Amino acid sequence: MLGTILLIILILVLLGALPTWPYSSGWGYYPSGGVGLILIIVVILLLMGRL
Repeated sequence: MLGTILLIILILVLLGALPTWPYSSGWGYYPSGGVGLILIIVVILLLMGRL
């Protein structure tokens, strides 16, 4: 249950950090890349059953 909630929150943060939105256009791809990396780690932990 906690893993699913964490996964949904990370997906929403990843969408908010994409540089297509006006408020994040000056950030580049750095924030979405970092959040994407965290998202991949969480998905791997979910698949392994550790989270």
